[in-house]
Amino acid sequence: MAYSQQLWDEAKRKCKLGEEEIRMAKEMGLNPKSLIKNIPNKSEQWKAPVKEWIHDMYDKRQEKSRKKAERKTKGKNNI
Repeated sequence: MAYSQQLWDEAKRKCKLGEEEIRMAKEMGLNPKSLIKNIPNKSEQWKAPVKEWIHDMYDKRQEKSRKKAERKTKGKNNI
C-alpha cells in the first residue's frame, strides 16, 4: 500500500527524521504510522529514538543481505 506524502511528512516532523531516514524506512517497507507509534515515551527510557531505530534496523538488514550474497557466491564456486 502506498502512503500519502502528507503522512510521510507528518512522520518526518514528529520523529525528527531527515530525508535519508525516510528513504531507509520506505526501502524497508515501513509505514509512517509505525514510525510515529515507535516514538519513545518518557517512561520508555530503554527505547531508542526512531532515527537510531531505523539506522540500526537498516544496517542489520544490509549486513544480512550481504552475508546471504556471500553464501550464494561461495555455493556457486564450490559446484
